[in-house]
Amino acid sequence: MIPVKFDYLAPTTVQEALAALAEHGDDAKVMAGGQSLLPVLRMRLNAPEVVVDLSGIADLRGIREDGDALVIGAMTTHHDVLHDPLVKEHALLLSLAEHEVADAQIRHRGTFGGALAHADPAGDLGAPALALGAEFVIAGQSGTRTVAADDFFVDLFETAVAEGELLTEIRVPKHTGWGARYEKFVRVAHQWSIVAVAAAVRVEGGTISEARVGLTNMGSIPIRARSVEEALIGQPATEEAVGRAAVHATDGTNPPSDLNGAADYRHHLAKVLTRRAVLAAAGA
Repeated sequence: MIPVKFDYLAPTTVQEALAALAEHGDDAKVMAGGQSLLPVLRMRLNAPEVVVDLSGIADLRGIREDGDALVIGAMTTHHDVLHDPLVKEHALLLSLAEHEVADAQIRHRGTFGGALAHADPAGDLGAPALALGAEFVIAGQSGTRTVAADDFFVDLFETAVAEGELLTEIRVPKHTGWGARYEKFVRVAHQWSIVAVAAAVRVEGGTISEARVGLTNMGSIPIRARSVEEALIGQPATEEAVGRAAVHATDGTNPPSDLNGAADYRHHLAKVLTRRAVLAAAGA
């Protein structure tokens, strides 16, 4: 199907993009890599009068260090995040999750910030970003503000990015030396996650000293499995100890029931995948 006719704007700076959004308001849609928006336009599920394409804004791309954090531009492609040596060294969990995002063709076009701003609960980047304690820098006409991951995901396909604002970069605290694993369950390759678990673990002398665990598609937003994290700290990195902690993976979750599985099935998957992910991250 052919999209409804719209005007196309290609700003080259963040301020130009913000000015376009201020001028056109609800009639405008922002396009990052286009991997989520274009199918929606083709199916005529949305019919904006103006599409504001961010691909020409060079300042929104790239990965750099800033003290104890990595800064990832919102328009950095999945491919670049996946293969960046800084990400592999300091935020391995993101690199592992990026490897599970769709296929190579989409990873070359889709963007890190675009996927996070789209906020699909079955998407593969929300839970890792949440687990690592990422911060989201959002720009508006009055300046920039920073939102913690715990407050960024608001509801199904809804984030803290307000009308007329743009997500410009994501700041990820360094987790250098931590083990990591992204355990994803799907029926066919390149599918959206039925359930997935993002785990980052720091082990000292065979004991888990710190743990971060995020859940994908176990609610309308990514979920931090804090009960699991608390149960892991101070425990030996053994299958028995991790298994005891993993039973708490479903605490506070509300997974959907759909054609891919009922809520009870997802509860079971979350516990199994959490055990696998933590064990792998801990090197057990």
